[in-house]
Amino acid sequence: MRILLTGANGYIGMRLLPVLVEAGHEVTCVVRNLPRFKPSPDLLNKIQIIEYDFLQPENAVQHFNKKQFDVAYYLIHSLGDTSTTLKEYELRSAGCFVLVAMLTQVKQIIYLSGISNEKKLSKHLLARKVVKDLFIRSGIHYTIFEAGIIVGSGSISFEIIRDLTEKLPIMIVPRWLNSKCQPIAIRNMIYYLHKCLLNEQTFNRVFEIGGPDVLTYKKMLLEFAAVRKYKRLIISLPVLFPGLSAYWLYLTTSANFTIARQLVESMKNDVVCKEFSIRDIIPQE
Repeated sequence: MRILLTGANGYIGMRLLPVLVEAGHEVTCVVRNLPRFKPSPDLLNKIQIIEYDFLQPENAVQHFNKKQFDVAYYLIHSLGDTSTTLKEYELRSAGCFVLVAMLTQVKQIIYLSGISNEKKLSKHLLARKVVKDLFIRSGIHYTIFEAGIIVGSGSISFEIIRDLTEKLPIMIVPRWLNSKCQPIAIRNMIYYLHKCLLNEQTFNRVFEIGGPDVLTYKKMLLEFAAVRKYKRLIISLPVLFPGLSAYWLYLTTSANFTIARQLVESMKNDVVCKEFSIRDIIPQE
């Protein structure tokens, strides 16, 4: 199968790539900054690479003319861009991706988004929803997965949980730590992304995916501490303080301030699955 993998040097893309190659697919990776893309030498010999920025639709024909793909993954997120332009960045990038998908006769678009089933969303989750709506209107078969926190080394949200737990014996935290989330393991996420390839049961569907447990962020911190055998005290305040919370995460974790601010604003939303049909279509442990 001929696959176009965007965001190939991102957290999800770098873990999905070897799975696709091992399964025998012809994978073309699209990266915005070629020097930052460093797959293993063995993988490098088995893939094609295109250096291209989806924020430049005027160059799409030049880079993708006369190419054909069966499936295209959209794993591009502008989390590091300023929140004031996030929606515009996402729309421009996703619009260009649809153009490329049409040029290359793609039969299925696969998109990984965030759970957005509440009415009032953060700018981060709203931008993801706007992209989802664009793909739904594209006229191309789509499969959209919506997830909360992804558990695995390298995931921004998970690294924040680890940093906070390991560095702070006592935490005085705002009320967003009482919001609920349904985390999913990275290996389960990759399995869904792989097994939906040209699976007609997943065409034109939006699936919410999560693990078996619904937890508050506070509970996740405490459970991580218990696994690492740390004693931690967490005191919740009855206020939100998004700006102050972002500075707190910036100072105590590996997240930069822009990303920290967007994550904090998103954490005011519960990200819990309300439908589970994917479990029957693609069952897994």
